[in-house]
Amino acid sequence: MRALLMVQCGQSPVVGPRDLAGRGTRVAVTAAPITPLDLLCASGTSYFGAPAVPYVPGVQGVGTLDDGTPVWFATDAGMRAGDGSMAEYADVDPSDIVALPAGAEPTLVAALGLSAVAAWQSLTSCGDLHHGEQVLVLGGGGIVGQAAIQIARLLGARRVVAACRSAAAQSRATSLGADAVVPLRDNDTVADLAARLRPALDGPLDLVLDPLFGIPAAAALQVLRPGGRLVNLGGSASPTAPFDSATLRSGSLRILGYTNTTLTKPERAETMRTIAGHAAAGRLTVSYQAVPLDEAPAAWTAQATGTAPARMVLSPSAR
Repeated sequence: MRALLMVQCGQSPVVGPRDLAGRGTRVAVTAAPITPLDLLCASGTSYFGAPAVPYVPGVQGVGTLDDGTPVWFATDAGMRAGDGSMAEYADVDPSDIVALPAGAEPTLVAALGLSAVAAWQSLTSCGDLHHGEQVLVLGGGGIVGQAAIQIARLLGARRVVAACRSAAAQSRATSLGADAVVPLRDNDTVADLAARLRPALDGPLDLVLDPLFGIPAAAALQVLRPGGRLVNLGGSASPTAPFDSATLRSGSLRILGYTNTTLTKPERAETMRTIAGHAAAGRLTVSYQAVPLDEAPAAWTAQATGTAPARMVLSPSAR
């Protein structure tokens, strides 16, 4: 079969032949997203350690079983020995396979994937979002942020504010249902950003979803109501944030951390089914671009350098 192969950590992958191991359930891959976790694992610098090469990257994908059942699936590619989703076929542990509802568009479900799972769980089990609360989504133009804007609405938030960097991201957040959008700027200070956030809010801010950390997180803490919650699930702006003890104590604020790795497989499967159901019903979408396998190396580079216009999703079965 044809596959995308990582032959050396830290370099672009190549398209080449690969034998299917045949130790799990065979899935004919329809769509495989290039995600930040794929890029991190392939860099050889993740906390999982450098993966043995060559290997097929792809920690998740969408495809069909031999009987035609459409499924979403997860793999440990780049984290443990074995190949992933970026090939014409994947070997998958049966416990990592989730049947999809009728009408779920494969490429959209792949683009949503674990990013949408993280957004859902951050807002619900971790952030404890209640009906009628006001939510701030930092990084509202990213996949997690795009999903979070819509999910907060689905869960009954009365107002959703997004903070985004580019004009395209700001427009995207508005189109997905954000009531207000605040620009993020390269030269922001905590005080400057907090001053822009305050007039975008309508009453108390209850919950912040934060995949950025850094100055955006510190500014969000300045405008949270007493007892408000900030859920951090990433550090794409900075691995550290400049906030102080007085800010936390004076507002009795709660900072919570989230990662998908804490989910059990049944919890992940149930959340993925929920996400796919909303997508099939037209209630949940994100921006993505489908790419044939032959163009995967260029798509990989674009995703890694931040020049991709959207989440790049490979279509291994397309010729």
